[in-house]
Amino acid sequence: MTDRLITHLRHVDLAVPDFDAQLAFYTDTWGLRTEHTDSGLAFLAAEGSPEQYAVRLRRAADKRIDLLAFGVATRADVDVIAERLGADGVRLITEPGPLHTPGGGYGFRFFDNEGRTVEVSADVAVRKHRTIEEGESIPVRLSHVVINSADPEATRAFYEKHLGFALSDTLLHPHLGKMMWFMRVNAWHHSVAIARGPHPSLHHASFEMRGIDEYLRGTGRVLRAGVEKIWGPGRHTAGNNTFSYFLDPSGNTMEYTTELELIDEDTWHPHLYDFTQPEIADQWGIANQMNEFVAQRSFNDPDKGLYLAPPV
Repeated sequence: MTDRLITHLRHVDLAVPDFDAQLAFYTDTWGLRTEHTDSGLAFLAAEGSPEQYAVRLRRAADKRIDLLAFGVATRADVDVIAERLGADGVRLITEPGPLHTPGGGYGFRFFDNEGRTVEVSADVAVRKHRTIEEGESIPVRLSHVVINSADPEATRAFYEKHLGFALSDTLLHPHLGKMMWFMRVNAWHHSVAIARGPHPSLHHASFEMRGIDEYLRGTGRVLRAGVEKIWGPGRHTAGNNTFSYFLDPSGNTMEYTTELELIDEDTWHPHLYDFTQPEIADQWGIANQMNEFVAQRSFNDPDKGLYLAPPV
């Protein structure tokens, strides 16, 4: 295994032009909680997570991923990663130092190979959280983020080389080749996945529910609220997790999931799955068919924030 200092995914930060509608969606419908607010900013936490927030919304003229944030164990690890990135010619946005976001901490930001802003941090204060009770259909935590890449092989190589990600599984199309790579930084099957797409953008963000019952209750609640469902409910083969995909008001795809696979990293061997086989996309066989419509929605709009660091 590569020398890995990243321990987990912290949060995904989104810039949105329809801030008020997005805030209402994520709190009133999706089940996140507003923990902190600032001028044009909202920090939204998952009730079951010790992370200060799972999603940050920022009011902006353009829709974009503001940043992906990952945790490490110590300040020394932050410094080591920053030093290694700098030595390899990766463009740093900030040098390691105090963070001025909820929970504080110590970290820095840099651009990945396609210009997304990435943050690495340590010593962020633990949020007071609670156990999600039986029947509560709200997210426990941010499970994973999937990004679209115009050069997914290079993006995979970047995250493996610089952040110590490991490949768990790959999805293959018999005529189009390899299409999605599931990447991990701990025993969860994936914290990030990289999808082949026409441009860099957010493919989807996924939120872990307490269990199957809570996942289905949540899916039903969002459906009753009139939110457009893209795909699901079903259960993937890669990761063995359930899925229900919806569109937020900005057209970003959001997923409810549960039972993401925990693997033995010492014995795991990546699979190559042909996702045109029905049981690969959905073991249960009850989800709507994966087709061009579903795929096109997942491509999302081109990210307008590449090599442009967010103002906060």
